[in-house]
Amino acid sequence: MNKKTRVTDLSGLTGASVNQNARADSNVRLSDSRADLTGLNKTLLPKLRFPEFQDEWEEKRLGEVISLEYGGSLPEQNRQGGSIPVIGSNGIVGYHNQYLVEGPTIVIGRKGSAGQVNWINSDCYPIDTTFYVKNKDTDNYLMPFLMLTLERSKLERLRDNGAVPGLNRNEVYVIELSFPSIPEQQKIADCLTSLDDLIAAQSQKVAALQAYKKGLMQNLFPAEGESVPRLRFPEFESAGGWEIKPLGDLGEFKNGINFSADKKGNGILTVDVLNMYGEGIEMKLDSLYRVNVDAKDYLLEDGDILFVRSSVKREGIGWASLFKGFSEPVLFCGFLIRLKLISFQSTNPEFLLHYLRSDFARTKIINIAGMAAITNISQDSLKTIPIPLPDPKEQQRIAELLTALDEQISAQGEALAALKVHKRGLMQGLFANQTSEVLKTSEV
Repeated sequence: MNKKTRVTDLSGLTGASVNQNARADSNVRLSDSRADLTGLNKTLLPKLRFPEFQDEWEEKRLGEVISLEYGGSLPEQNRQGGSIPVIGSNGIVGYHNQYLVEGPTIVIGRKGSAGQVNWINSDCYPIDTTFYVKNKDTDNYLMPFLMLTLERSKLERLRDNGAVPGLNRNEVYVIELSFPSIPEQQKIADCLTSLDDLIAAQSQKVAALQAYKKGLMQNLFPAEGESVPRLRFPEFESAGGWEIKPLGDLGEFKNGINFSADKKGNGILTVDVLNMYGEGIEMKLDSLYRVNVDAKDYLLEDGDILFVRSSVKREGIGWASLFKGFSEPVLFCGFLIRLKLISFQSTNPEFLLHYLRSDFARTKIINIAGMAAITNISQDSLKTIPIPLPDPKEQQRIAELLTALDEQISAQGEALAALKVHKRGLMQGLFANQTSEVLKTSEV
């Protein structure tokens, strides 16, 4: 068997276009390997390899490599606290003073979040909604590599369709996968683990910014029963108390347009509920659909605020987003309510939107929503929401600060998403593809 190899720098795979720090090992080079075979046979070689490794990978069923053991019964009332994490299907669910399994280990969801794969560094106590992984042959298989292999296997697709989704371990055992030598397993695990560390650090950065913004909002707006916030820009400290007005005094409400399914496809771009949820205060306009209706009275204008009128989840009801204009006309559907402000001079729409996203306002909105199979809210209910309003200049300063934070959160979130995409691409290249076909010599 002859092989043709093209060497690629790992630093090129993890280049600055993703993240300047996203280098798993800048001294390692990977090779793009394809077997020089005739015919169409399954390959046991990954697309990307470290150049010191040339052997084919060995194909095994997972049941030959691991066993999935049932977690123990440990009801919440029997957990004693302490430092030992109790592991459920989707991760840590509590703490105990004794462990069931020594770490590091792999815990897989058996019921509920069935198929979710969790890496646990420490000793732990997996409960009876999980399996924990036993390595049958520690001389030939490394747990970090098994974690990557299981993560890549997408065990969630094996869930049954019961009222509580479950995972049958016998269906896991028959999955056929390929495994390299121990040294190559270690090299791949080290490479991807370093990228996981970057992803974890970036996730913490995003979470810290989100927590900072939430805490800031709790202090930039007056608490219940108060007329001034705890934090104020110096130039406004002597400006006196904020005025409280019902939301209905600030603008005019209108329900969105209803239409039948056969009207979709052509016509005017339309905002739907799915466009309402995002990190920033503006609605997402990247996935609008078209509706063929006469809807002149339902066209949105820059500065309009939309509310979710009906939601399956109670926490989604009354969620507000800001429309900042678009390159062509846009209308809003019947599951939304529009607020058109009377005056931008007295009410800054960005300030108002930030307040409507605060815990103070969200609690009030959710509490006045009607309870049913689908939670609803009406114009009349929204009109009663009290809105604290400072001087327009103070509104502007608060809006600028919170919008700047939103932009930071968005930028860091995009960097996190790019790292995750980069990892998925690396995993596709670093693992042997069981279903790919080998190219003929003339195709290489």
